[in-house]
Amino acid sequence: MAVRGRHTKVLPSQLNKVCPERGDSPTVHSREMSDFEVVPNLQQSSSSVAKVLTLCRNNDPSLLFLFPQENLISWIPENIRKKECTYFVESSRTSDSGRVVCECGYLREQHLEDAAKPPLFLGKEWDPSRHIQEMPTDAFGDIHFTGLGQKTGKYVRVSSDTPPRVIYHLMTQHWGLDAPNLLISVTGGAKNFVMKPRLKNIFRQGLVKVAQTTGAWIITGGSHAGVMKQVGEAVRDFILSCSYKEGDIVTIGIATWGTVYNRESLICPMGGFPAEYVLDEENQGSLSCLDSNHSHFILVDDGTHGRYGVEIPLRTRLEKFISKQTKVKGGVAIKIPIVCVVLEGGPGTLDTIYNAITNGTPCVIVEGSGRVADVIAQVAGLPVSEITITLIRKKLSVLFHDTYEQFTNGQVVEWTKKIQDIVRSRQLLTIFREGKYGQQDVDVAILQALFKASRNQDHFGRENWDHQLKLAVAWNRVDIARSEIFTDDYEWKPTDLHSVMAAALISNKPEFVKLFVEQGVRLKEFVTWDTLVYLYDNMAPSCLFHSKLQKVLLEEKEHTASSKMPRIQLHHVSQVLRELLGRSTQPLYPKPKHTERPRLSIPVPHIKLNVQGSSLRSLYKRTSGRVTFTTDPVRDLLIWAVVQSHKELAEIIWAQSQDCMAAALACSKILKELAKEEEDTDTTDEMLALAEQYEHKAIGVFTECYRKDEERAQKLLVRVSEAWGKTTCLQLALEAKNMNFVSHGGVQAFLTKVWWGKMCVDNGLWRVIVCMLFFPLLYTSFIAFREKKMQPMGCLTRFRAFFTAPVVIFHMNILSYFTFLLLFAYVLMVDFQPSPSWWEYLIYFWLFSLVCEETRQLLHDPDGLGVLKMASLYFKDFWNKLDVGAIVVFITGLTCRLIPSTLYPGRIILSLAFIIFCLRLMHIFTVSKTLGPKIIIVKRMMKDVFFFLFLLAVWVVSFGVAKQAILIHNEERVEWLFRGVVYHSYLTIFGQIPSYIDGVNFNIDQCSPNGTDPYKPKCPETNKDNKEPIFPEWLTVILLCLYLLFTNILLLNLLIAMFNYTFQQVQQHTDQIWKFQRHDLIEEYHSRPPAPPPFILLSHLQLLVRRGLLRRPATRHRQLKEKLEKNEEAALLSWEMYLKENYLQHKQCQEKQNTEQKIRDIAQRVDVLADLLDMDRVKRTSLVEQRLGALEDQVRQKLSNCLGSVGFSKGMGQLNHKRNTAQRDEKELDLEEKPEEKQPPYHVLARNLLYPGSHTIRFPVPDEKVPWEVDFQLYDPPAYSPALTAGLPPVPSSLESLLKINYNAMDGLIDRQSFHGLYAVQDGLPLNPMGRTGLRGRGRLHCFGPNHALHPVVTRWRRNLDGSIIRKSLKKMLEVLVAQYPLSDVWALPGGSLEPGETLPLKLKWILRREFWPQFQNLLKQGTEIHKGYLDDPRNTDNAWVETVAISVHFDNQNDVEMKRLNSFLQGCDPELCIRWQVLDRRIPLHANHKQLLQKVSTLLGAYY
Repeated sequence: MAVRGRHTKVLPSQLNKVCPERGDSPTVHSREMSDFEVVPNLQQSSSSVAKVLTLCRNNDPSLLFLFPQENLISWIPENIRKKECTYFVESSRTSDSGRVVCECGYLREQHLEDAAKPPLFLGKEWDPSRHIQEMPTDAFGDIHFTGLGQKTGKYVRVSSDTPPRVIYHLMTQHWGLDAPNLLISVTGGAKNFVMKPRLKNIFRQGLVKVAQTTGAWIITGGSHAGVMKQVGEAVRDFILSCSYKEGDIVTIGIATWGTVYNRESLICPMGGFPAEYVLDEENQGSLSCLDSNHSHFILVDDGTHGRYGVEIPLRTRLEKFISKQTKVKGGVAIKIPIVCVVLEGGPGTLDTIYNAITNGTPCVIVEGSGRVADVIAQVAGLPVSEITITLIRKKLSVLFHDTYEQFTNGQVVEWTKKIQDIVRSRQLLTIFREGKYGQQDVDVAILQALFKASRNQDHFGRENWDHQLKLAVAWNRVDIARSEIFTDDYEWKPTDLHSVMAAALISNKPEFVKLFVEQGVRLKEFVTWDTLVYLYDNMAPSCLFHSKLQKVLLEEKEHTASSKMPRIQLHHVSQVLRELLGRSTQPLYPKPKHTERPRLSIPVPHIKLNVQGSSLRSLYKRTSGRVTFTTDPVRDLLIWAVVQSHKELAEIIWAQSQDCMAAALACSKILKELAKEEEDTDTTDEMLALAEQYEHKAIGVFTECYRKDEERAQKLLVRVSEAWGKTTCLQLALEAKNMNFVSHGGVQAFLTKVWWGKMCVDNGLWRVIVCMLFFPLLYTSFIAFREKKMQPMGCLTRFRAFFTAPVVIFHMNILSYFTFLLLFAYVLMVDFQPSPSWWEYLIYFWLFSLVCEETRQLLHDPDGLGVLKMASLYFKDFWNKLDVGAIVVFITGLTCRLIPSTLYPGRIILSLAFIIFCLRLMHIFTVSKTLGPKIIIVKRMMKDVFFFLFLLAVWVVSFGVAKQAILIHNEERVEWLFRGVVYHSYLTIFGQIPSYIDGVNFNIDQCSPNGTDPYKPKCPETNKDNKEPIFPEWLTVILLCLYLLFTNILLLNLLIAMFNYTFQQVQQHTDQIWKFQRHDLIEEYHSRPPAPPPFILLSHLQLLVRRGLLRRPATRHRQLKEKLEKNEEAALLSWEMYLKENYLQHKQCQEKQNTEQKIRDIAQRVDVLADLLDMDRVKRTSLVEQRLGALEDQVRQKLSNCLGSVGFSKGMGQLNHKRNTAQRDEKELDLEEKPEEKQPPYHVLARNLLYPGSHTIRFPVPDEKVPWEVDFQLYDPPAYSPALTAGLPPVPSSLESLLKINYNAMDGLIDRQSFHGLYAVQDGLPLNPMGRTGLRGRGRLHCFGPNHALHPVVTRWRRNLDGSIIRKSLKKMLEVLVAQYPLSDVWALPGGSLEPGETLPLKLKWILRREFWPQFQNLLKQGTEIHKGYLDDPRNTDNAWVETVAISVHFDNQNDVEMKRLNSFLQGCDPELCIRWQVLDRRIPLHANHKQLLQKVSTLLGAYY
């Protein structure tokens, strides 16, 4: 027997003995706990620790995480209790060691000290209710399984009476568990059992898959045996095969404290952090060890030892409590669903299944696991009428061969009744069979069971479909949604999917978004202004875009001096997007006049997505005048997805876009800008990779367009896109530096076309130069033009077309620039006089024209960006900086030149300016396809040179200073210091080694001994006598050798290697870089005035008149930015979208043809083929087993009849066990495919085991034992006749008074006559004419015998707004009047029991006003009687039952006066009553017996049901 550690007091000196881990070096609890908070009505801790925590919360809530253990230590003992036996009463039983124990099962020394000295008033009888008391728990914390690595979990010892809300609060708030999306309750055999290896693997894989994909909690018994062990090993295998994050599965074990072996190691009043637990199966005896693979343990204590099953009531209450909680997952609020999975099991398992089915919990039975699971699985496909006591007895003899003799007749009857009720609820029962088609995985079976149960639940309208879809979205199981929800059973409207569409977007579930789009969700209707605000408001806080939005809001708050942070609006989003897309784009979302949008106030239940106080669904239920739709919803969603780097989601949305090429380029630009600011390198790499993918998408679409039509494709490049800020695709590509796109052949062909202007691009360059020198050749066919109207000779436009072409302007500027340089060089070298000559004045005039041109380029703003933006763009270009530098140096030299005293310095400065002007020639040569790439390589190598010079300077300065200090003493001349340290050291690299450094070639005449000669360096240290050098020559030589070694060999070769690496790197992309930079040159000369300097001043004068005097804005040339007409633009975008679809299809074909994809497809097909072969083998084996089993049954029956031997029958039972599970019929149909059974011949509701409104349990009555005529010797029902409600006449209870009742006649005002004729009376009590119910007495009915009732069924046709009748399946649809009475959760027909002497039921009078009662009676008289007789009611007993009259009152005309009067009187009824007209179908949530009446009405009127 396990030793139970009980302590009356725990002294500080004893604390380390009780909890050794909390000694001098306590372990730190690594897991972060949630903030300290207590659920309502829970006790608050008054300990000092709680005061510290409260102080921390008020000052710095983050300090709470420094005390996770103290948080639990203060909260758990105050709110969670344990149970202790306080009175020792010697039991007749003994312990395993033969010692005396108490009635509770514990030894005397394991009780409290006072328990051994009982006071007299307690009495001698041991009563758990009196002698077991609650006190603060002493076992909680972390549990560590010794010897099993790092396996650590949470545990707590709780009283069996602990409220479930306290335990749920502990798990979610203090243990840090997220609320589950699904609750999986696994039950079954508590002892080890054998499963087929394949079935075991299928079960394990499916269970952990459904838990991991849906975020479920798995609840088991927690012990290391039976089904609990199977679950634990499944979780263990999954965790070992997955990463840390993927392997986080919550597995909760709820076990009985009194049956846990080694539980004394868990006792620690201050909490075990951790408590060391040893799993010892060899010595556990009749107790059980905890399973090491569970993550959390709830140990239920009722104060006893060794009694199993104590935890079942608390587990049931906890599961029921959790299933009533609402989980908001991905923006959708759902009730947490629960499913029961059954493996093997005994009588307790059958009770668990029965209770689960009764409570509406779907159950999955794993066939092949044994015992109870196989019994239910083998009879589940049979009609309930064929499930007899004989059949169940036969199944038990086969599957319970070891314990079959222990079953009594009463137990077999009870099992039969429960199994009948279980099978009768087929919508809640799912049988998982190995090899069954469509159920190869347990996870699919579990989810299908939940959907089947939800689909068969009674709901108003589309509530059940909404619930199923919410479950699928919360679980992220799009496969289940496709197969189970979006079927032909229900027609979804696109607007019905808007709320879940938003939830799928927020939770980044691209497969669901794709599914909803396929189901008809129109983004134009879905995306509204408020929807976008909501989406941006629910971005992840870790997102970089979210932080940028917060900065914008903070700036607005500081600007407006407001105390509250403003809400996110779309103009805030537009402000951030403009920073990312570039200032050349216009704002995507204009700032509204009123930043505060009106609040929405339409409440919608079950959806808790608030946007400025409104639910998300209300965003789509506003009037058309108030909804603000966006101009381009696909663009808006695409931006929202891209800024969060949701790759798959953005790809799905981009596939729906119309302006797809501009969208892809804009996404590439946004991602590249975000990557520059992202601090996380992994996220940066992901963003850059995604940006590259969108660039390839743009290239792919443009390639398709260019192949189809070159002219229209080039028009897409320069089309002004209103959706993307009035920019163009080409401009977006340039802003994003998408070199691959710009270097595309089609883009380059367009740029070449722009470069040649209106001339044909195949004109030779020499032709252009000849025409520039001799322009009359233009009027011949020497130069070809693209436009036909320019072909005839004498055309005046040919001259303008030629000289305005960028290629001509470029070469004229080259000629002009070379002329300027030649003239400048001539002046500097030949004609530089004290007073400027006219050639020099010409240079100044020429330079002035260059200054004017640079000023024009700086101020030219066709897009209206502003001076500052244009200045920043201007100075970003390197060549512009070079131009400005050359001009500034020239002006400086000119200023010095005009002053006579500084004439020579001025000439020097002008010479330097000439060098800079010459460097400017490299920009001119970038247009050359040969020289351009080489110039790019030179520019890249210049960067390498600067890095190299830094390394070289270190060696030069270090060697120069050391050499100067060793050789020369106190050199005070700065110029010679620089020469000695830097200049001479630098020249040494190139072989000019100083002659005096080694002392051999020293000549005293070449230096100045005292350093007085300004033209000679100071002499080294020498001997005063013979003037010989005395410095250490060996040291200087060594330093010189090392210096030359590192500089000449190492550093110079490093420079060569850097150049080589740069050349190879750039050479691969030189062509792309050159093509990309070629655009800048073409755009520059495209917008440049045609006249070259200095004649360009005429164009500047014209521009000054136009802009300054006439106030005409600057315009961009039409060739680079073109605004199309609406019709033309729509046709162009449609064409682009069509070719985008071609591109996507082509891309899919390429992916399928990929070798890796082919290998994956082949592997998948092989797996499917292997599964099919395995399934076929299982089916064939099962068929053989069935035939052998049938043959053995026939042989056994014949031999049993002949020999009559009980022993032989027993032997055959063992033989049947050897052939595994029992046989089932070959023609058995699946539960889902089985047709709905006919109405049962006997009452069903009247035989429910639990009588409503009480704790009375009926005697189990199987279907075959219902008729009174059938012999049922075991029948011994309990009696139940509670007192009636005050105010009603008393009912006789004694035998004498019962004998005085006049049955089958009028007994005063009470009508005891039955509609079914005379009924039998036995021992003074009437007998139910429909048979046994399992309960004697009156029950909760008013009188013995028939209790008469009236149920009016008031209906009308369901109509459209235009008054036409709605049809479904070609049948008219009805609406029925239903009511929900106070203190009732279900809806019912407006009627009920008739009081003695009354003609209308009391419940009907509650609904109608008194003045309408006579008129309603007239309506009943005019109605049609649809039922008159027995009503299957849960309150019926053997001696009292309900009989009703159901009358159909139908209003055929929508303008019926009586119906309008009825509606008017309904409006003034009791406010506690809920009354409504509800669509009539089979899923309407009413009492089951009321639904039978509705079916008769539908049949009568020929309506849909």
